Amino acid sequence: MSFKYKPPQPGLLVIFVITASVFLFIDLWSKSAVFEFLADKPYWRYEVIPGWFNLVMRENSGAAWSMFAGQRLFLTGISAFAMAALIVIAFVGMFKTRVEYFVLGMFTAGVAGNLYDRLFNDGKVRDFIDINLQINDYHWPTFNIADSLLCIGVGIYILGFVFFAKEKESRNDSTD
Repeated sequence: MSFKYKPPQPGLLVIFVITASVFLFIDLWSKSAVFEFLADKPYWRYEVIPGWFNLVMRENSGAAWSMFAGQRLFLTGISAFAMAALIVIAFVGMFKTRVEYFVLGMFTAGVAGNLYDRLFNDGKVRDFIDINLQINDYHWPTFNIADSLLCIGVGIYILGFVFFAKEKESRNDSTD
């Protein structure tokens, strides 16, 4: 059995590159703008919606929920590997739809935004979105646009998979 490489359609790569570029710009710009805005605010905090949504200045030396805090080399290496893998996936043509390439662009922007921070912000990721979601005295962690892109991308991918699987199953049932 041989593998024959078939590159993705150029339009799909355009979707990937534009999505990744635009969202990376939004992530890096938002971090810079919010941190500059909060620099002279008391406690580096600004209430957007009192009691529910704040802008804050936080730097996280770990990953999600501060896991692996202080492990700069490890987290930077994982992020760099993930970036390389996402780019290879895009250019090898593993995916076939516009939605998949859009989501791949979201993932790439999210990883790239946090990798940029790790490389150029002393190994720390800048977080600023503080949603006051209290669950049993647990305060939801502060996050950024890059983190949101990763989570929303996973959600879109899962929903697409679920609906695609149902659609495929119904097509198979109708041919029986």
